Amino acid sequence: MPSLARLVAFVALLASVSAIVPPGQQGSPNQPIDVSENDAPTTDTDSIVQTAGQVDQKSSPPIDAPPSSDVPPTTVTALDGALTNATVSEVSGSSNTTSTSTRRSVGRLGQRTSGFTKVFDGLPAGKHDASIQGTAYLTYTVVDNSTYNVQACLDWCTQRVDGCVFVNIFYEFNNYLLDFVFSEKSNLKCAAYGDIHNATEKLNFGGQPSYPQVGDAPVPLTYITQSSGYAVNSLVNPSDPDGYDLVFGPTGGANNAPGYMGFAFLDKYDVDACAQLCNGRGVDPVGGGCSYFNIWRAVVNGVPTTYTCSMYYLVADESTAVNYGQGSLVVTLSRGYARKNLVIDGGFEGYTGCSDFCFTASYSNWIGTSLGNLDASVFHFQPYSHFGSGVALFGAAFGDDSLAGTLKPAKPLVTEKGASYVIQAFFISSFSGPSLEAHAKVDVFWNGKRVGGTSGFVGSYTFTQSTVVTGTGSDLLSFVGGAAPAWTFLDDVKVFKV
Repeated sequence: MPSLARLVAFVALLASVSAIVPPGQQGSPNQPIDVSENDAPTTDTDSIVQTAGQVDQKSSPPIDAPPSSDVPPTTVTALDGALTNATVSEVSGSSNTTSTSTRRSVGRLGQRTSGFTKVFDGLPAGKHDASIQGTAYLTYTVVDNSTYNVQACLDWCTQRVDGCVFVNIFYEFNNYLLDFVFSEKSNLKCAAYGDIHNATEKLNFGGQPSYPQVGDAPVPLTYITQSSGYAVNSLVNPSDPDGYDLVFGPTGGANNAPGYMGFAFLDKYDVDACAQLCNGRGVDPVGGGCSYFNIWRAVVNGVPTTYTCSMYYLVADESTAVNYGQGSLVVTLSRGYARKNLVIDGGFEGYTGCSDFCFTASYSNWIGTSLGNLDASVFHFQPYSHFGSGVALFGAAFGDDSLAGTLKPAKPLVTEKGASYVIQAFFISSFSGPSLEAHAKVDVFWNGKRVGGTSGFVGSYTFTQSTVVTGTGSDLLSFVGGAAPAWTFLDDVKVFKV
């Protein structure tokens, strides 16, 4: 026979259930859902500009490096205002080397077209000159110095160096390694850059000792002559990073947009590297994973200075690209890229059956099936949603059964066979309060196999991510759950390639 205490608890539970107005009757949640896109943080432009004044990304060929070395991986020089010196893979926690190897040429400042234009002349042969000290230095070679061999330098840039759009050609005298050690035995240097520079950046005058010390004899210092610069005639857009679409650009305005997740400075303009940082950015507790990035070049007093990669959990567009710079800093080559979500209408915003409050079992983008009555449904009602007005509900909308429902996209997802993906979503199970929501449960299925989900009381919209799944080319995503009065809301479903 049940104890008096258990009977009292059961009666209290029944009373609490009967007092709940279910979602289908526009009931109020046990605790308010207070997430809003209007509250999302916006771009911290001041921090970006301040950091740009601290970082120094300019370099030139070192006197002791051998010619024709491989172009090093793209480096992160600052992260969220803190100066650093790390590879993109180290920062993103990824082993993906796409941005610095096989696709390096297509992700940089822009693919080159044929032909070069002289940007500046070198000083006459008898006068000391200076080489470029600039951003996006890639590597250097030496060319035959029997003549001032410009064409050999240009050919090397276009044929051998991915991302090369500018070369600086100069003689470097008193470099012992060039004169006696390196096999080429030439002192006519050809330095490749991933950005275009001008004569005001001729700041490396040499002056370093290179020859070995012999007794008390003075060691000759390096010096430079006849330093000229050549830039490609024109640029085209870099190819879109894998898993992303170009939203806008290039323009002269950077995004000042909601959903901001932070920024990184890259040592060169590399859209693939920025995409890799976005993929590995981590999770914002309110907005989830990175869904969009804005890459742009800062030019200060006419000189390329930094390459900013700003990341967002909300997708922006050109309408918010209104940051044109501050003071002497000017925004250039700004491009926005959105991560491809394979789920059509993952925020359920396509259901607009009313202007305020309505719901349905299915519509053009999603199909709900039930064991009872409306055990899986889609609502148009802003107070229930994570962002926007659309949201999915698991559990009988009117509370008239405790059975489960299934919600799935109207069409299979178009994936790449063998590619890896993750499923991201936001869940909340708080409508009926902690006691009644203890049995809430929704499972995520990929081709019929459970790969994630949520269970129990979830007091606020909470980000979840599935295990990594593999595409077949046509994949079935579904969500199964609900046991009213343990209701679970689902919003902002995304399937991203990783």
